[in-house]
Amino acid sequence: MSVNWRVCVWSVSVYCVLCSVQCGPVQRIDRNVSMASPVIVAASAKHTATLIFLHGLGDTGHGWASAMGNLRPPHVKVICPTAATMPVTLNAGFRMPSWFDLRTLETTGPEDQEGILRATELIHEMINTEIKAGIPANRIVLGGFSQGGALALHSAMTFPQNIAGVLALSCWMPLHKRFPGDLKATRDLPIIQFHGDCDPVVPYKWGQMTATFLKTVMSNSQFKTYAGMMHTSCDEELKDMKNFVHKLIGSPN
Repeated sequence: MSVNWRVCVWSVSVYCVLCSVQCGPVQRIDRNVSMASPVIVAASAKHTATLIFLHGLGDTGHGWASAMGNLRPPHVKVICPTAATMPVTLNAGFRMPSWFDLRTLETTGPEDQEGILRATELIHEMINTEIKAGIPANRIVLGGFSQGGALALHSAMTFPQNIAGVLALSCWMPLHKRFPGDLKATRDLPIIQFHGDCDPVVPYKWGQMTATFLKTVMSNSQFKTYAGMMHTSCDEELKDMKNFVHKLIGSPN
């Protein structure tokens, strides 16, 4: 799992914004970008459930595929898509894999609503593809790290059927002001957040604020803190993720 790469990409982003480094002109975002083929870890037994996991800014599906493959039960297929490459405003217009544009480090700053909604539609299409292939919605877990975790939360809560649950790592709730109006899932959708209390990129307080918000909209959310963890993952977190996945879809039927 390319932990150092994920930290490096975000560190460059923060450095460019906070220190006003001239990293190149901000470019207009191409709204017609296409995604690369996802990384798929096939089920080693009869396929009866699916785990879809979304990477963070600047990463690819390869960054999490091995870790997800190691924590899933044998009947679970893992799908790790890679976001389209686009200019990112927060990173001074550098092009990198990104689910939507990031425009500010401020919690009250403007969001890329159009990009978030478009990315959500892509994730809904992935879920529907699995459903059409015979996997019920309640046998599909959606997860993600950082920007991918934000998208996972939004996608699961706006999907018209309840999926099995959501893994939200080191992330925040995008477009929160649109809820509960945009909520399509039932309030008992299982959601678990994971966040390090030393995260310098997506601050721990953002995770706490998201947890507080979710408690007002959802009835089955929980928040786990990892002491000393920065914007990365750790063995304890991966163990907790495995336990959650096995609780939700551990049975082959």
